[in-house]
Amino acid sequence: MFRKFPGSIPLRIFAGGLLLVFGFNQLAIAQFSSSSDETSFELFPNKQFINCMAATPGVTPRVKAIVKRGNLNDNLTLTLTGFKPGLKFDLFTVQNSPQQAFGSPDPNFKNFGLAWYQSDVEPGRVTIKTILLDQIFGFDPQVNLPPTNTFHIGFWFNNPRDAAACGFDVSKPTPFNGEHKAGPLAFISRPNYQTKLGPLCIKPNTSTNPPTCNP
Repeated sequence: MFRKFPGSIPLRIFAGGLLLVFGFNQLAIAQFSSSSDETSFELFPNKQFINCMAATPGVTPRVKAIVKRGNLNDNLTLTLTGFKPGLKFDLFTVQNSPQQAFGSPDPNFKNFGLAWYQSDVEPGRVTIKTILLDQIFGFDPQVNLPPTNTFHIGFWFNNPRDAAACGFDVSKPTPFNGEHKAGPLAFISRPNYQTKLGPLCIKPNTSTNPPTCNP
């Protein structure tokens, strides 16, 4: 309880500010729970299309990822809850996320960068095994693309028509499925608020500017 004495109102404001800052930091940290060999984090919806995914109107579906490091490759388990039955999605690791750490749109986002098709996804649980933590990358010397990490995870509507009721133009599909005729982004990971790196980097090197990842 605050005592009543001159200046108590500014003191309340100052304390409230500390709580607000602390709360935001906790929110950012809550997105990630990592050790040297395992990490868990949430994926977040493309808000425009929530109503085309939600099993219950007004209730946002949830997606949790758990990644465990292995000797030869890593194990990703993705759990989708609160989705309409029958929806199908396509999972990619990508270079860039359109969302910032606290969920606001990234004003510097231009495109997803390098994208790597990983799996098909349906509501429930899917598990894949591949190189993920700290080392996932691709490169293409033919187009002068150097080794490029894809530390974010996202998935797209497989059928563009499943997102049409939420405003997606089915005559302009995205390339994010095997036929290169997918719907819009459904869920995506967010970067760490300190390093700005995606959640598949759990060994950041903060001695560089900007931070990089220790392979």
